[in-house]
Amino acid sequence: MFARALLRYLFPLIALVLTLFALVDSAHALNAAQARSLVAGEVEQRVAALNALLATADDKTVALLQAISDDAVKFTDAAVFVMKDGKGFDPVTGAEAKVPETAEDVVNNNEMRNDLEAALATTKLFSADDKVRAEAVKTLAGEPDEKKLPLIEKAFAAEAQPAIKEALARLRSAMLLGSADKAKRLEAAQALAATGTPTTKTLLLDRMKVETEPEVKVALAAALKSIEGRLAWGERAGVVFTGISLGSILLLVALGLAITYGLMGVINMAHGELMMIGAYATYVVQNLFRTYLPGAFDAYILAAIPASFLVAALVGAVLERGVIRWLYGRPLETLLATWGISLMLQQLVRTIFGAQNVPVENPAWLSGGVAVASNLTLPFNRIAIIAFSLLVLAGVSAMIARTRLGLFVRGVTQNRKMAACMGVNTARIDTYAFALGSGIAGLAGCALSQVGNVGPDLGQGYIVDSFMVVVLGGVGQLAGTVYAAVGLGVLNKLLEGWQGAVLAKIMVLVFIVIFIQKRPQGIFAMKGRSAES
Repeated sequence: MFARALLRYLFPLIALVLTLFALVDSAHALNAAQARSLVAGEVEQRVAALNALLATADDKTVALLQAISDDAVKFTDAAVFVMKDGKGFDPVTGAEAKVPETAEDVVNNNEMRNDLEAALATTKLFSADDKVRAEAVKTLAGEPDEKKLPLIEKAFAAEAQPAIKEALARLRSAMLLGSADKAKRLEAAQALAATGTPTTKTLLLDRMKVETEPEVKVALAAALKSIEGRLAWGERAGVVFTGISLGSILLLVALGLAITYGLMGVINMAHGELMMIGAYATYVVQNLFRTYLPGAFDAYILAAIPASFLVAALVGAVLERGVIRWLYGRPLETLLATWGISLMLQQLVRTIFGAQNVPVENPAWLSGGVAVASNLTLPFNRIAIIAFSLLVLAGVSAMIARTRLGLFVRGVTQNRKMAACMGVNTARIDTYAFALGSGIAGLAGCALSQVGNVGPDLGQGYIVDSFMVVVLGGVGQLAGTVYAAVGLGVLNKLLEGWQGAVLAKIMVLVFIVIFIQKRPQGIFAMKGRSAES
């Protein structure tokens, strides 16, 4: 009896609770009048309706906003239709509906599109995906709107990820910067002073132009000074990193010359074309992987590195055996002959691959970069080139200092006749050494293909700089080559920021001329018998 009486009172109570939930849900659900207010009327009215709906936006509202943004909505005086595959659907019920011939397309101007984009980003602030929320904050930061502040504060309260929470705090301050309340503007200026992004600087500058309160102006000026200081450090670090990156490229290019010119005394004007051959070898390997091993495409660079070395080394060996070996001790004839060979190699590449640049794509793991500051991102491909150049340098140094071939190369370099008397095949060592230098040039071309265009003229932009590196560092000195490459790279980028690219090149050249006048042997003087000859 007790159980029956309990059920008699419990059922009405459950029904009442379900009714209340249904009423609350229907109050938050999209209705036909709201749907039409988003697509019809003046832009100001549509934006007002859009902002009013954001606080209670459900899945149907978000779907309708996305459709409006995609120009996939039609409307009449009585109904709204979301278009999919040529059919119309009711945005409220989701049911298919016949679209009258009189239905009009929704027209969105730039203002409406920007508001739609911001509204969609706002709805994504509550996504379960961290990346989606972070991207939404980034989108909203482009044009902060105080009307969306309640949703930002709601998202801030619910956010658990520290980085996204910090970004939301900055966005909140940016929105308060346009508030009519002086105290809120002061709070925003003081909060934004702790940031260091170019976007925040732009917001503060724009606010400074229209601000009338002296106290707020002082706070804005202090915030700008703080942000500009942080940005300046990011810019300086960026210049240094770019200079080191350029220096690592020059090091790769000059390492080959340090052997062919520094150790062998051969002025090889075709060194740039050997780099070009390495870059085109990388291009060919990339295409082979794309055609035959598409699933392993991101690993193509691992195969391209030895391929570029071997192809360039083979061309270098043929060049030495066919031409250079007859011209040792005749620098002018060597220079002219290798210059002519460089022109022939350029034309050969144009004939095979065409005169236009060819595309070489970065593997996925070399794309993008690591953000170390708001205005400084270090690209993965340039970080990889710096590491790669250090590995190549370590390999060359170990080979020259600790291998039998390195011993023979040093012996032939210091005293060719004595080495021959000791049974060293000097002609073969010359070929090996020249092939090694050419192969390193091929590795430089492989690295350059990841950061620039690959074309027949690739090597022309680096040949003069690489000769300057070798001469400045000290002929035949690998350590000097490292110091000269990195030093010239950083110096060149510092001067570019001050005087521009052309004047920077001239100033670097003048510096090298003066330095060589004062110290002809370069940074490091050659030691041993070769220095006495």
